[in-house]
Amino acid sequence: MSKATIKTDAEIELMRESGKLLAQVFKMLDDFICEGITTLDIDTKVESYITNVLHARPASKGQYGYRYSLNSSVNDVVCHGVPNNIYKLKNKDILNIDITLEKNGYISDSSKMYTFAATSSEAKRLVKTTYDAMWEGIKVVKPKATLGDIGYAIQKHAESSGYSVVREYCGHGIGKEMHEEPQVLHYGKPHTGLVLEAGMTFTIEPMINQGSKKVKTKKDGWTVVTKDKKLSAQWEHTVLVTETGFEVLTLRDEEKSA
Repeated sequence: MSKATIKTDAEIELMRESGKLLAQVFKMLDDFICEGITTLDIDTKVESYITNVLHARPASKGQYGYRYSLNSSVNDVVCHGVPNNIYKLKNKDILNIDITLEKNGYISDSSKMYTFAATSSEAKRLVKTTYDAMWEGIKVVKPKATLGDIGYAIQKHAESSGYSVVREYCGHGIGKEMHEEPQVLHYGKPHTGLVLEAGMTFTIEPMINQGSKKVKTKKDGWTVVTKDKKLSAQWEHTVLVTETGFEVLTLRDEEKSA
């Protein structure tokens, strides 16, 4: 079984810094994202903010040959949506923005869903359930818990609400590299898989579908969509296993007071 890297105190401090900066990017976007703009507008804004204001690096750009600073997934796009200047956001859409940021050699990774004025109540329910499912997974993180415990908590919450969990994509270890061991599945059985230890850092990022869990990749080689064209939602945080539980390194201001 693959072993996750245990971060030192110094490395954890650098990851905290990276995570706090990434939370600032989403705070900036909260006032920027609106109907009528394109996802390429968002990408351009984020790249400029990370580079010129935060003096950090958008870690997705150039990774695996990817040309942009973020993934932008609208409606039935499950993940890895490519920014473009063609589609203008509509007031009924749901939108996921997924960003990675590197500062002083350490990477943080987080995504957030955005809804709009006319987003349906059904779509908003999917978005909220996905957020809650992510937190159900996060809340079981502690030393001696297992990756299976995380996956089970997420799967149970999503499926009990009538939704399905995407199987093909998962969370991952993170640190000096964007994708490290272990893989963090969003479904599973309790008390199975890698046993967690203090100092591990990884992402929890469930993709939850309104209909079937089946997905397909579009011809661009990046964009993953639901096969049945129903909606999909995703949220993501970078998490540290502490001596007594967990710390969310990418926690945003509105979550601190929640």
